[in-house]
Amino acid sequence: MGTHQNTDTGVGTDGDTAGTAAAPAAGHGTPEQGPLSTTLDPRYSAPEAEAVPWSAAEDLLHSAEVFWLTTVRPDGRPHVTPLLAVWQHGALHFATGAEERKARNLAQNQQVILTTGTNTLSDGLDLVVEGEAALVSDTDRLISLATAWSTKYGPDWHFDVADGAFHHPDGGSALVFTVPPHRVFGFGKGPTSSQTRWDFT
Repeated sequence: MGTHQNTDTGVGTDGDTAGTAAAPAAGHGTPEQGPLSTTLDPRYSAPEAEAVPWSAAEDLLHSAEVFWLTTVRPDGRPHVTPLLAVWQHGALHFATGAEERKARNLAQNQQVILTTGTNTLSDGLDLVVEGEAALVSDTDRLISLATAWSTKYGPDWHFDVADGAFHHPDGGSALVFTVPPHRVFGFGKGPTSSQTRWDFT
């Protein structure tokens, strides 16, 4: 039923190491309220760079149309696919058919990464969102997400809600997953390049 589209901006570094220059903490440690800490890593940032504010990252999570989802196959190999996603209540949400590879991966390992940004070298912001995917089954929440889907992506992406899933008028159904971030990395590009880390746990 086409719950994903095809388009990784791989500019940046490993990102697993903690930064060494911390900005003032923002929020109160939940995705909806903001990160516990915002850290600029000077090793991968221009001398004059400053940490990107979480509000800028959140704006991109709202507006970005295409995301890349990484899940883990049962044999440990990564699986990557482009898809649509909606940012709501401090979490990213995506949909997938129950028999698709990513859904089967998530049945055994809920750890995921979602990336988005711009396919350019000299400007823009790329984001890497790490978290744990959980199935959404609450009807009211699914209805709210279905509205957000059609608002963001247009009437071709209208879904009805029944039996704890999205249903497309043309047939087919999709499970909906939520991913509250554990941490997010932001890679600012251009003359003032930067690597910012936002921690939620």
